[in-house]
Amino acid sequence: MKKIISFFIISFCLMIGMASCSIDNPTNSGDIVIGSKSFTEQDILGELLAQQIEATTNLKVDLRSRLGGTFICHQAIVTGNIDGYVEYTGTSYNAILKQKVISNPEEVYQQVKENYDQKFNLKVMEPLGFENTYAIIIRKEDAEKYNLQNISEVSKHTSRWRLGAGYEFTERQDGLSGLVKKYNLDFTQSPQQMDNGLLYRAIHQGLVDIIAGTSTDGQISRLGLVVLEDDQEYFPPYEATPVFRKDTLEKYPQLKDSIAKLSGKINAEEMRRLNYLVGGELQDVKEVVRKFRKSKGL
Repeated sequence: MKKIISFFIISFCLMIGMASCSIDNPTNSGDIVIGSKSFTEQDILGELLAQQIEATTNLKVDLRSRLGGTFICHQAIVTGNIDGYVEYTGTSYNAILKQKVISNPEEVYQQVKENYDQKFNLKVMEPLGFENTYAIIIRKEDAEKYNLQNISEVSKHTSRWRLGAGYEFTERQDGLSGLVKKYNLDFTQSPQQMDNGLLYRAIHQGLVDIIAGTSTDGQISRLGLVVLEDDQEYFPPYEATPVFRKDTLEKYPQLKDSIAKLSGKINAEEMRRLNYLVGGELQDVKEVVRKFRKSKGL
């Protein structure tokens, strides 16, 4: 047991060390340092911020992608190693501010905005227009056959449907147990737990009938799946929102207007498509973002 614990401690330290090297790497130079977390959607959003800034101001951007998870990126912006990145309001509210889950998007946004200003000297900008939250997803043919549009309408079918879910979803407070209770879902079979990346293959192949995925996953559009409306607002809001250091915005006042032009520009369907182009078709993220900005008149 001691060897196992030592292995995880060493692995964690190595991960933090590599992330620190990435953050502190001085090989690139720029007026503004933009960071991102370590998954495809964040690669896209980091590139979007970088291109937007360079296209609309005279500032040069040092883009540092794949820094790690929420806490690494938050620490990086608080300490000044990066100037800005895109965070999700629910993550800020629950993970950083340690607040209990609530479902009102405006209340979450305002609480995050006020607390980030007072506690961290950070400016929470206007949301980009989409959420990346948990989503209950079914096949299109089932949605059409049973005329299903929201989660409440699924309850009459769950006794004969099998649910697929990631390991984390079955454990977290805004996950499976609360969902079942909120919507009175009667799954007679135990959930099929699997890696999140396998969920879409499982529902496509008929191994499960309904999955708990994420609302902006590129596989949703590719496979023609349907995201059911969370009509009782069970899942907390996770609006994608740029966060910047206030001192950076004061130093470069043109940044505020530049980033403000991105407000409301991306809906969930568009984010799914971008995620699939980069993560599914392996298209170059710079070119994907460039085309998207052009399509939006940016």
